[in-house]
Amino acid sequence: MASKKKSTFVQLIPRKNPSQDSQPPTTPEDSQPPTTPEASQPPTTLEASQPPTTPEASQPPTTPEASQPPTTPEDSEAIFQAIGVVTGKVEFTDDGHTTITMGDQQYPLFYIPTKRKVLDALKKEVAATGEPMQRLIVYPKVLHFPKRDQHHVMCFQLVGFEQGGSKNGISQELKDNEFKLKGLWQFIPVCRTPCISVMKNFTQERLEYVKQADLAQRVKFLKASHVPLLWKDATLKPFRFNPKAGKEQGHPVFVQIKAKFLPQRNLFAFVEQLAEPSETAPRFLKVSKQDKASLQQTQAAGIKEQGAGNRQKLKGKKE
Repeated sequence: MASKKKSTFVQLIPRKNPSQDSQPPTTPEDSQPPTTPEASQPPTTLEASQPPTTPEASQPPTTPEASQPPTTPEDSEAIFQAIGVVTGKVEFTDDGHTTITMGDQQYPLFYIPTKRKVLDALKKEVAATGEPMQRLIVYPKVLHFPKRDQHHVMCFQLVGFEQGGSKNGISQELKDNEFKLKGLWQFIPVCRTPCISVMKNFTQERLEYVKQADLAQRVKFLKASHVPLLWKDATLKPFRFNPKAGKEQGHPVFVQIKAKFLPQRNLFAFVEQLAEPSETAPRFLKVSKQDKASLQQTQAAGIKEQGAGNRQKLKGKKE
């Protein structure tokens, strides 16, 4: 039976004089691509709050409870995670892009700066063997769009690959196109298929980084990944947030499963449970509503300013 405890997450808001030079700490479970620094934001305070009931775009208000002790799921080793193995044809383009083709579908394959050596090694492996079919270890990255009729876009972040066919670690545990998905089982407003929401795992190092990062870095770094999943005959229903209901509606359950990526459908399908679902999730970091609103305002102001500048230039040319 799942525990009745409630989980916690940490909402982060910056201190004064954030550093522009620090780099985000990453781990194999949930590293993110780099972002472009922007102007630092006014200082506020660090808050701790209750777990989300919906993705970042539509969170209900929560009450800060800074004194509440952190809770952990029954499995103390549980973490938020989305990692797996894909096999396909790897291609490198002249303009510096990399893709992997599975079946009839081609997907972007990108990397973060700390994994540049892995990409270079992969290029050498393909060139030396003349074999573009490779077995890669990747993170799934899903881009969702505001309109429900817009389908999500799938891409993959390179973590490693099997050199010379040697298997170890994740590549030994998983079959082709299999993934470990660990996160909150729920619907999000911009996707008709329920998702496993993979949040940013809490560490003290990350906490310190986020407190110093500028607004754009902070929002990008703390962004959750929502992985669409087909789970036929699921033992529990995905949580669906109702803005008209109160707190009694509950919150998403934390699940740990193995799933298979289906290129023909561009989503994942349930294979098996790796652990029993839990009502208590591991500690995680989440961007605050204030930060998201501030970034949106900054971006909107920039677009408006750019438009005014373009109109002024056109006016000058006509005169």
